Amino acid sequence: MTSAEEVKRDELAGFLKVLPPVEFSCVYGSTLHPNNRDKSSMVDYIVGVSDPLQWHSENLKRNRDHYASWMVHVGGAKLITEIADEIGVGVHFNPFVTWNDKMLKYGVVRMHDLLQDVLRWDRFYLSGRLQKPVHILLDNLDIENANSSNLRAAVSAALLLLPHEFCEEDLYAKICSLSYMGDLRMLFAEDRNKARKIVQGQFSLFQSMYKPFLEEYETKNMIRFSSCGSHKANIFQCN
Repeated sequence: MTSAEEVKRDELAGFLKVLPPVEFSCVYGSTLHPNNRDKSSMVDYIVGVSDPLQWHSENLKRNRDHYASWMVHVGGAKLITEIADEIGVGVHFNPFVTWNDKMLKYGVVRMHDLLQDVLRWDRFYLSGRLQKPVHILLDNLDIENANSSNLRAAVSAALLLLPHEFCEEDLYAKICSLSYMGDLRMLFAEDRNKARKIVQGQFSLFQSMYKPFLEEYETKNMIRFSSCGSHKANIFQCN
């Protein structure tokens, strides 16, 4: 990690000091775009906690203004946790939080649920998020290591959906699109080219994430590479 990356990481991790203790945290989205210079863009966090009810109770004391006012007045931490568990995907998001001249959004998830989604695709929400580049700030339970099975499974699923020959960008775009399959928003409001645009903006990050798994599959004679005269390769599935 370069000194510039360390400075950025420390800056992003500084927000965690505002919150009650967490077990895991990462940032994702346009913040990770290598060419992103938009200081006004929202910074997206995921934080994992052992007990969301207890955590939200403490966070309401510290950061009441982070929550929608109706949630605070109607049901407090109990309502916040129940909505995330019963109606949502196990994650409660606090958007439009201002900190250190930045606009933030952070999602709070139970660590058990995060681990189950990564290992088993229970809800295929955070597992889908972690199939895309993230910057891990805190990882007390080694989620990064557990996530390797999630990445390997994503490669396998994408290969089943791709033709015999395709380019490297196609592979990452297919992986990126897995979590959008069945999402009705992609039929209406969302950009149907969203997955490819994400890959194009973070191509080198996708490469570094998936290189070990592609090399493993090549060693097992499941795929082979053919250079196309650039840093992007063509890939062939072996029969």
